[in-house]
Amino acid sequence: MRVPLAPDALDEALAASGRRWPPVEFHTRLGSTNDRARELATLPDAGWRVVLTDHQVGGRGRLGRVWTVPERASLAVSVVVPLPTPSLAAWAPLVAGLALARAVAEVTTEAGTPVTPRLKWPNDVLVAQDDDRKVSGILCELVAGGANGVDGGGAALVVVGAGVNVDQDRAELPVPTATSLALAGAVVGREPLAARYLLALRALVDELGDHGAAAMRTSYERACVTVGLDVEVHLPSGVVAGRAVGVDEHGGLVVSTPTGRRAFAAGDVVHVRRPGGRLT
Repeated sequence: MRVPLAPDALDEALAASGRRWPPVEFHTRLGSTNDRARELATLPDAGWRVVLTDHQVGGRGRLGRVWTVPERASLAVSVVVPLPTPSLAAWAPLVAGLALARAVAEVTTEAGTPVTPRLKWPNDVLVAQDDDRKVSGILCELVAGGANGVDGGGAALVVVGAGVNVDQDRAELPVPTATSLALAGAVVGREPLAARYLLALRALVDELGDHGAAAMRTSYERACVTVGLDVEVHLPSGVVAGRAVGVDEHGGLVVSTPTGRRAFAAGDVVHVRRPGGRLT
């Protein structure tokens, strides 16, 4: 039986961190957590805000993809994230992916059912225990007019939406390349997963603000399994093939191609597999 979320438990976990968090805004059912978070981001006192729902019925992902899940089977959460300067906004998707990968590793290990997350550029979390199927999706949206920031200063506001498949079985997943933590052998509560993710996200945003993109670039490249693999970047204009060699100062994927190195700020990236399924 799938139990409803307990937002009070999440509030308590966040408060125990010693950081100041506003109460989580919880909805039993909601069209889109990102849409609601965007509304909160326009308020005069907008800063860190969290929107959570037990059943998201109008979620969306990158490239216009629809994210549909059964009630109480996933974690659907959006966060209003203040960044110290708009120039760092391009890093928000990568930071969110890194935070979510860390959260999955930590909470599944604590539960005694460890899962090995593999971070694919820019922010897909894959699960090694289920043939690198995708367990989560992230959508980041820069809020227009969000320059008021936390204290009326020059911070940029980014809405970071994340969906994690927690308890679905195979028949409940939308595509064959998707998985859930349950299918990977992990039994975890959504509240501790959300808490770990939010705390990791805030810590990484602090790191980004304190040390800049160069330090974050190093941390991200160390964690991202795309770096070092042969990839195909699918663009509206066609497909570019090469080897991913890193990310640039703006978080774009750098690919070495037969005609030279190219950086991609967007695109659908495919990890190329050799015959037999081994990643190159």
